[in-house]
Order: sequence, then C-alpha cells, then structure tokens
Amino acid sequence: MIDVVSFILQTVGMTHAKSLNPATIVFDLDGTLADTAGDIIATLNAVLGKLDLAPLPLDSAREMIGAGARVLLQRGLKASGVSVTPERLEDLFQDFLAHYEIHLADESTLFPGVEQALSALKGEGHRLAVCTNKIEAHSILLLEALKIDGHFSAICGRDSFEYFKPDARHLTLTIEKSGGSSTRAVMVGDSKTDIDTARNASIPVVGVSFGYTDIPIVDLKPDRLIHHYDDLQAAVASLLAPAT
Repeated sequence: MIDVVSFILQTVGMTHAKSLNPATIVFDLDGTLADTAGDIIATLNAVLGKLDLAPLPLDSAREMIGAGARVLLQRGLKASGVSVTPERLEDLFQDFLAHYEIHLADESTLFPGVEQALSALKGEGHRLAVCTNKIEAHSILLLEALKIDGHFSAICGRDSFEYFKPDARHLTLTIEKSGGSSTRAVMVGDSKTDIDTARNASIPVVGVSFGYTDIPIVDLKPDRLIHHYDDLQAAVASLLAPAT
C-alpha cells in the first residue's frame, strides 16, 4: 500500500509540475551548449592556410566566435593583417562551410551538465529551442552528433529567417517556431550578441561564464549568471517566478 500511495503522490506531483505555465527556454549553441571552438578555429585556420597565412592561436581566436562564420572569417583575416575583395571573401566563406561540415564534431563536446539540465527543464514541462548564428544545417548536424537534438522543438540558425541575432526577430521567430510565446521565455547565451538579442526582444537572459566573449560576461549584466549547468534550473525558475 505504501508503494502505491508513493506512486500516486509522485505522479500527482509530476502532473502538477508540468501544469505550471511552462515556458520556452532558448539556447545559443557555440560557447553555450557546447565547446566548439577547437573545430571552428581549426576550420578558420584551414581557410587562412589557403592564403599562406599563419594559424591563429586558439586561446585568442576563440573570442572571435559568436556572430557567425562570415564574421569570424572577416575577423580572422583582419587579425592576420589581410584584406580581400568581397568576391574573394565569398569564395573563402564557401570553403569555410565545406570544411566545417566535415569537421564540425571532431573535438566539440557538450559543457558539463548540459544533458542533465535539458532533461530537468523538459521534465518541468518547458519547451526547448536553439537560436544560433551558425547556419541551420550545421547546427542540426552538430546537435545530432552530440546526441541532444531530440531535446529541441526548434533549431534555428543564421539562415533560418530573414533576420539573425542580435535582431530580436531571430529569437522571437525561433520561439514561435517551437510553439511557444515570447511573453514567457528565457534566453541562455554566452556573448554580447546573445545578451543584446534578449534585451532587444524584452526577454530575460541567463549568461554562462564559460563561453566565448571578448567582453567579460559579468560586464554584460545578464539577468542571471551561472558558472555550471547545475545552476540553470534554479536560475530559470527565478526568472519565471511571479513578481512579488
């Protein structure tokens, strides 16, 4: 009898938890869900090598990540002291995409606690989505390789819509595609691009301290700051709690 009662109480508790007005939690990808810098910068250096340029050190080049492959390439060329014509830049960009598609999961790994945090949020009834400036096809391939693609109701990249981060519409359209509402959502990201996107959309944002940014994340003043995914569930809950 005790086991039956415990089962009933547990089931009621889970049902209650899932009925509490779920939200949409939207994640950036590079530097937020996964440590992808090794593969991204290796691709950048492979493209720079086509111009007989020296490879850029990972430690400094990782801060260039966050605005998409084209901007990363432009930043890499600038750091190498080189300028190219728009036509040559487009050729190099296509080379970047082709190389990265083959090597996008050579070294990339999830940050500690990601899978557990995603499962916990879904267990509370929240829907999850990805909004990244990586192109959509590469985003899906990477999340599949990392075996977490099934957690997300929508995976939207730089080319998914007419707009991309920090334009608020990239985020709001991602939420809409996931089946959620921008009036009850939280963004999770690692860079100024993510913070600005959330601010532009009037959506609260959780910053992670372990990502890629040339500005200390604390200086960007996210609504909550976490140092490990163990802390994400509580941070989200505090942002969604009714004002008192």
